[in-house]
Amino acid sequence: MTASYTFDVFASLDGFGSYNENGDWGGYWGKEGPEFEAHRRHVYEADQQMVFGANTYREFIEMLGPTAREIDAGDDWIARMRRFPTTVISATLADPLDWRNGHVATGDAAEIVSRLKHESSVPLRSHGSLTLNRALMAAGLVDRVQLTIFPVITGQTGTELIFAGAADFDLELLECRTFDGRATELTYRPTQH
Repeated sequence: MTASYTFDVFASLDGFGSYNENGDWGGYWGKEGPEFEAHRRHVYEADQQMVFGANTYREFIEMLGPTAREIDAGDDWIARMRRFPTTVISATLADPLDWRNGHVATGDAAEIVSRLKHESSVPLRSHGSLTLNRALMAAGLVDRVQLTIFPVITGQTGTELIFAGAADFDLELLECRTFDGRATELTYRPTQH
């Protein structure tokens, strides 16, 4: 049986997944709430294996600090994520990583993820890693896109459009949820158009 692969990403309404360091948007643009946090804890309760690109891994380490540092209780889903086995696909990083149960895989990302999907006994999930996941979508390896849209427009401060340069896809809506009257999570099954 092949493990499923979910591309999990946060975005502003205008499709940006990040903002510049001079922007005044913090965290999830300051729009997360108790329903959203409870849902994220639920998403990260079940065992899974994380997959990141090198840039996202570096951003997480910069934002969260070393593994030994305690994570804010408000983001305990992130602490849970950090405990899962994690593969970082990179040509520039080397083991050991400052991530509990993390290791580097070097080579073609599609081949690595294809192998992981066949070997893993738990679902695979990638949070962020935009370039990596656009390539994996083009290779037909992403089973679900879980897109959480926060109610902000970052036209001046947004720095990376999530799907810029991606292939064309038809999306089958699998789930739609709204949290705290603000954030909307859309889960799709992508099929290359």
